Amino acid sequence: MALMSKKPKAAKAAKTAAKKTDEGKILSQREVMKDPLQKMAKDHLWMHFARQSGMESGQGVPIITKGDGHHIWDSSGKKYIDGLSGLFVVNAGHGRKRLAQAAAKQAEELAFFPLWSYAHPSAIELADRLADYAPGDLNRVFFSTGGGEAVETAFKLAKQYWKLQGMPMKTKVIARNIAYHGTPQGALAITGLPGIKAAFEPLVPGAFHVPNTNIYRAAEQGYHGDMSEEAFGLWAANEIERMIQMEGPDTIAAVFLEPVQNAGGCFPPQANYFKRVREICDKYDVLLVSDEVICAFGRIGEMFACNAFDYVPDMITCAKAMTSGYSPIGATIISDRIYEPFKHGTTAFYHGYTFGGHPVSAAVAMENLDIYEEEDLNGNVRRNAAAFKSTLEKLKDIPIVGDVRGAGYFYGIELVKDQATKETFNDAEAERLLRGYLSKALYGAGLYCRADDRGDPVIQLAPPLTIGQPQFDEIEQILREVLLGATKLL
Repeated sequence: MALMSKKPKAAKAAKTAAKKTDEGKILSQREVMKDPLQKMAKDHLWMHFARQSGMESGQGVPIITKGDGHHIWDSSGKKYIDGLSGLFVVNAGHGRKRLAQAAAKQAEELAFFPLWSYAHPSAIELADRLADYAPGDLNRVFFSTGGGEAVETAFKLAKQYWKLQGMPMKTKVIARNIAYHGTPQGALAITGLPGIKAAFEPLVPGAFHVPNTNIYRAAEQGYHGDMSEEAFGLWAANEIERMIQMEGPDTIAAVFLEPVQNAGGCFPPQANYFKRVREICDKYDVLLVSDEVICAFGRIGEMFACNAFDYVPDMITCAKAMTSGYSPIGATIISDRIYEPFKHGTTAFYHGYTFGGHPVSAAVAMENLDIYEEEDLNGNVRRNAAAFKSTLEKLKDIPIVGDVRGAGYFYGIELVKDQATKETFNDAEAERLLRGYLSKALYGAGLYCRADDRGDPVIQLAPPLTIGQPQFDEIEQILREVLLGATKLL
C-alpha cells in the first residue's frame, strides 16, 4: 500500500511546486531536479522524436500546463505564442470549452464502441460530413486514431485494391525526397527521410522517391533548366512519370504527396504541378493519395487542401486538426472507384484500429467543424494569408534568412550561410545553430515554433487559424530579434 500512495503525493507536490515558481524564472539544474514533475519525467517519461540526454543530464524539459487562444503557459507560469498549433494540430485555438463539453457529453452517453461490424451515431455523422467536404467521388471514410495510421491504411488499401483488379504486381509506391508520411513500418517506408529510417530497416519494400517542389533548391535536385515556376513545376511532376516508367506502370500502386510538403520547410506546389501529376496518374492507372494530415482543416484555407490547389485525388489521409487536437482521430477518405470491389460478396478489408472513429473523438470533431463554419476560420486564413507571407518576408533583410515559403498559415524560413550563393550550413554548424541556439532562444523569447534540421535548416510556423496582423507582427519581431542574435554567433 505504501507504493500505491507514493504517486498521488508526488503529483500533489508537483502542483504545489509549480505554483510557487516565479514567472519566467530560469531554473538551475539543481532546482530543476527539485521539481517533482521534472524528477518524474527524468525517471519515467520517454519523449517522442527527442534526444533523452538533455533530461538525463539534469537540464529538465519544458512542461506546458495551460493553453488559451493562441497562447500556452509553462509550469513556471511563463506565457508563449503557440506558433506551431501544438504540432500543426490546435487550429481552432486552445481553451475551447465547448469542445471539452462535447467530449464529456458523448462520454456520458456512449464512451466507447468499435466500428468492427458495428457503428455508432458520431462516426456515421462525421463520415457523412467529411465526405461532403471532400471533392469528387471521395465518399467513403475509414477511421483511425492518427495520421500515420491513416497513411498506413491508404498503403494497404491500394495494394489490396489492385489485387482485386487482377493486377497483383502493383505494390510499389512513389513519394518525394525529404517528405514525412508517418512512423508505422509502411508509412515510414513511404517517408523520404533516410535519417529517421535507418534504425528500423529493413522496411516494407517498394517505396521510391522523386524530387520535391522546392524551387529554391532546384539545382541540388538535378534541375538546371528555365527557372520559371511553370517550367520547374512541370519538371518536378514529370519526374514522377519518369519513375513510373523506370519501375514499370504495372508495378506502381500509388503516389503519395502532401499538398504542401512539411519536412524540409513547407514546399508549396507550383501552379501547374498537381494538374500534371493527376494526368500522369490517370495515364498509367496509378492511384493518387493526397496526404493532408497537416494541410487539411484550414491550414491552407480550405477543409481539404486539394481543393485549394484544384485537384481530385483517389484518397485523402487526414488527422490532427479534425478535432483541433482535443481528442485523437484520423481518417482515410476513399473514392467510390476504390470502394466498389469491396461492396460485393465475401470481400473484406481486414484492417482496423480499436479506437478508430472513437465516439468521443468523432463528437469532438463534429463540434470543432461547427466552430470552423460559425467563425469562418477557413475564410480568415484566405483573407490574411498574403499578409502573413509579406510580414514574414520582411525577415529577408537578415543575412542568414535565405527563403520564406509556404501557403496559408503554413510557412518555413530557410537559413543559409550566404544569401547570394544559397550556401547552407554543414551538419556541425546546423547543430550549433538549431539545437545549440535557436530552439532555446526562440522559446526563451516567448515563441513556440519549430527549428527543424530534416533537410536544410529551417524555422517552421503553423499558428492557430484565429490570429491576424497583430499576431503576425509579434511573431516577426520575436523572430527578428532571435535571428539577428544568431548572426552575431556565426
